[in-house]
Amino acid sequence: MTALLHDLVHSSAAERPEACALRFKSSALSYAGLAGRMANVAGGLLRLALARQDRVAIYLPKRLETVASFFGTTAAGCVFVPVNPLLKPPQVGHILRDCAVRLLITTTQRAVELTQELNSSADLRVIVVLDGQVPDPDTLPGRTLLTWDEFVSGAIGSVRAHRIIDADIAAILYTSGSTGRPKGVVLSHRNMVTGAKSVAQYLENRREDRLLAVLPFSFDYGFSQLSTALHVGASVVLMDYLFPRDVLNLVVQERITGLAAVPPVWIPLADLEWPADVTEHLRYFTNSGGAMPRATLTKLRAAWPKTKPYLMYGLTEAFRATYLPPEEVDRRPDSMGRAIPNTEVLVVRPDGSRCNPDEPGELVQRGSLVALGYWNDPVKTAERFKPVPGQPAELPITEMAVWSGDSVRMDAEGFLYFIGRKDEMIKTSGYRVSPTEVEEASYGSGLVADAVAIGVPHPMLGQAVILICTPSPTIRPASPASAGEGRGERLLSYLKSALPNFMVPLRIEWEEELPRNPNGKFDRPLLATRYRELLRDAFS
Repeated sequence: MTALLHDLVHSSAAERPEACALRFKSSALSYAGLAGRMANVAGGLLRLALARQDRVAIYLPKRLETVASFFGTTAAGCVFVPVNPLLKPPQVGHILRDCAVRLLITTTQRAVELTQELNSSADLRVIVVLDGQVPDPDTLPGRTLLTWDEFVSGAIGSVRAHRIIDADIAAILYTSGSTGRPKGVVLSHRNMVTGAKSVAQYLENRREDRLLAVLPFSFDYGFSQLSTALHVGASVVLMDYLFPRDVLNLVVQERITGLAAVPPVWIPLADLEWPADVTEHLRYFTNSGGAMPRATLTKLRAAWPKTKPYLMYGLTEAFRATYLPPEEVDRRPDSMGRAIPNTEVLVVRPDGSRCNPDEPGELVQRGSLVALGYWNDPVKTAERFKPVPGQPAELPITEMAVWSGDSVRMDAEGFLYFIGRKDEMIKTSGYRVSPTEVEEASYGSGLVADAVAIGVPHPMLGQAVILICTPSPTIRPASPASAGEGRGERLLSYLKSALPNFMVPLRIEWEEELPRNPNGKFDRPLLATRYRELLRDAFS
């Protein structure tokens, strides 16, 4: 029985040792090869006397060693902490200190750039670098510096492996930190294995699948491409997202069968000219991390007529909550779907009582996917992880659920519809406006490529709706400034026809490119701060 995260690899290696597990550029690694590299990593950690549940940070781009490090760490009984390779030294330093990382696996260049942060991380004892040249020991006093070959070579000897059970911590995934200091979401083996099995079930993953890993592994949705594929013995093609054309080329070259992305990635992919035969092998595509604009979905379905779309919703704190079956997309294009297998999703009022059909409420998720809380943060944990509503009073041990902070409604047939996040909803003229609805309307105009709606303080309205856009690439002007010449008026006219008056943006701003957080999502808090300052005088 597969109960531990690294068992996903061992099970497939036992059944089909020579089957391809990973591909990276011109290299490939079989399941037997991946299991062997995992064992080498586990042996290196045990030789270095890392204790059970010690944290191991992995600060690398996608490559074969990165994946071996994840699963080898759990095989040793330790906890892996995937650090987004796009993060800068201060953010990395916070993660290292926050969860008291004992060992860091990275590259020489990254280690040199992190020197100040590494020296201020008191619990860090060992630094392993992949490119064969350790940093100058004098710059990192008191730290053991090893090359990758030194780390993974040598016999374990009499070192005894730690006992591991499925309730143990497997990983700590840090949120993007867009609303403050990053928080570490603590995930058990049970959380991650249950998630892999649930997603593989409704996506109908099978050993013949070839999944393209575009998203960061520090993002739960990105790591899911690994866990679901390895659970069924499929192959994963690794890539660090660069340009939309690179994704297209790899999908074609590798005959990818499953593709996952977030809306800011899907939007430019939908504007590409895809070969007609892609849909013959691309079996499905999935979206999470925000609602996919309907115009984008329409373009993708037109380009891939035989490819099934799966629209999904999830939280890092509980991995995945809902999915919309492909056969329901035409009937309910705005729906988040129903709960994924082995999960229950509730819609509740502030007092925890169940909402009636179509009554807005907070989404609450229960089940074995619910994380163990935020590392070293009992206050934030208590805010988000609370008892499941409606439990029998006679039950002495309370089951905990994750209270999402998202406002949704559930129809009479059990399908859910996203309304907005509590901290993103715009309160204007006495109404609560969902940014998603304003953004969806702007995409429908065909005039914008990317769009983010925010609320900024306004003396009369409470908040004013501001829409920040980039011009559509098909009719992009010479500069962002010239984008507003005529286009702003056309967009505003369209929005007035598509939205009630209180939702129509008071102001439209054009930018060449919208900022994104390390997980590839639009950085809404940064934009809100920027425009709150920029428009303070105009609305005072």
